[in-house]
Formats: sequence, structure tokens, C-alpha cells
Amino acid sequence: MLTYLVRRIAQIVPTLLVASVLIFGLQQLLPGDPAMVLAGEERDPAVIAHLRETMHLDKPLPVQYVYWLNGVLHGNLGESQRAQLPVTTLIAQKLPVTIELACLALVIAIAIGIPAGVIAAVRHNTPWDYGANVVALWGLSTPNFWLGIMLILLFSVTLGWLPASGYVSPFDDLRENLAAMIMPAFVLGNAIAAVLMRHTRSAMLQVLSSEYVRTARAKGVPERGVILKHALRNALIPIITLGALEFGTLLSGAVLTEQVFTIPGFGKLIVDAVFNRDYAVVQGVVLFTATAYIVLNLLADIAYAVANPRIRYG
Repeated sequence: MLTYLVRRIAQIVPTLLVASVLIFGLQQLLPGDPAMVLAGEERDPAVIAHLRETMHLDKPLPVQYVYWLNGVLHGNLGESQRAQLPVTTLIAQKLPVTIELACLALVIAIAIGIPAGVIAAVRHNTPWDYGANVVALWGLSTPNFWLGIMLILLFSVTLGWLPASGYVSPFDDLRENLAAMIMPAFVLGNAIAAVLMRHTRSAMLQVLSSEYVRTARAKGVPERGVILKHALRNALIPIITLGALEFGTLLSGAVLTEQVFTIPGFGKLIVDAVFNRDYAVVQGVVLFTATAYIVLNLLADIAYAVANPRIRYG
């Protein structure tokens, strides 16, 4: 396992280097000049020239990339020209909000999706199976922004139970924080639960038809033990992979959901940065997201061996 981890970590470095080149290069395709945007309506040529020099926009693209990469290697992702704050500070401000939303959404998705998938597989070709598939299809087909608006109309406007938008830190008021986060978390978790249910059902159906499951039943192992200990544990591999990818997607920012519920997370940060041509923020957030995806995939590989002891890395 240790050798495998060292090899995987060594692969992360060139992967991140290639990702940084793509992030920097593709961003140059965005229309508009950030110096012109930041200069305001008057657009004084002296101000524009100063901004271009400060942001190294007067240098060739390879030189700009070297400046940016050197800063990244020293923990400096640049400075937001719009907010006049370091990008690392903005990420530190928005990241806890997004992590909380992602964790709540994933908990809701796991609580709904995995049990529904197990039941659908165990009760294959019964009304339970058909009902779970219908609910999963509904979850996959429902747009997040529409579901969010409907929940606001029901629970905020009609019933008055939950706040329609906004964010309260859990350190200020945990109850208000959960009240503000439960609807957006359910909106995101609903779609992920549908995907988890389909994958869990498929993996469980394959495992339940395997030889070792039939052997366990023949030995008189209780059905509950067969399903939970033998079948579900071996069916977790694709579910772990999916969970890691979905969590990475949530960390990258649920743009529409955060906009609907006015949550100051990564999604809102990246949208505002793109509209304001705040290149440093866009580059920093996307690089952080790419790093998160890579780390989550590494953690998923480690979780494989924990979930299934038969898997060993040499």
C-alpha cells in the first residue's frame, strides 16, 4: 500500500502541472480585457497601462504563466483586482460554506440513494423496485433551479418554515444555519441520490448473483448478514468512486443552486470572477478544484482497500 501511495502521489505532480497549463491557457480565450473592465467607465489610458503592468498583461503569455506558476508554488494564487484581497483569502472565506453544503448534500444523497438501491435490488422486479426507479428517474430529470424555486415557494413563502435565501455561519447560530442550508442541500442531494440509487442497484444485482453469495446462503447465513456483510460491502467499489466524483463536483461550486438560494460559496465566487474578468480568482478557484478532484480520487483508491479487504495494492 505504501509503495502504491508514493507512486500515486508522484503522479499528482505532472498531472497538476498539465492542469495548470490548461487552466491558464484556456482562460486566455475569455473575451474582454480585465484591465479595461477594472479601469471603469472613464478608462484613463494611464490607469489601463498601470493595471496591465501590475497584472503582467503587457508580457508574453509564457512569461505571464511563469509569473503565475511561481506564485502558486510559493502559496500565492494572486490578488483579486476587484475585491483587493488575496485569492487565498477569498478561497478561505468561501470554502467552509461550500464544504458544509457539499457534506450535507452528500449525507442526504447517501441516506436516500444507497438504501433505495439496496431495496430495489433485493426486491428486484417488484413494486418496490419499480417505485425506486421512478423516483430515481424523477431525481435525474428535475432541474436543480426549478426544484429550488418550488421548495422556496412551499416552505418559505407558503408555510413560512424556512428562510428563502441567505447564509448564517454555524458558529453564529447553528439552528439558523441548518434552516438556511437544508433546502439547497436537499436540492443537490436529490440529484446525487438518484445516481447513487441506480449504481447501487446495478452493483447489488451483480453481486447478489455471484457464487459466494449463494454459498453464504447455503451455509445458513441470515439474509440480513448476506445483504449487508457480503453483498453490500463488495458492491461499494463503484459507489465509492461515484461518491468521490460527486463530492468533487459539489466542491467546485453548485452554481445554479447557490445563485437561487444566495449562498456565498464557490459557485457564486467563480461566476462573479468570470463576469468581472478577475483572472486571478478564476485561475485560483479552478486550480483548487482540480487539486481537490485529484486528492479525492486518491482517497477513493484508499477507501477501496478498506471496503474490500481482497483489494491490495502492490
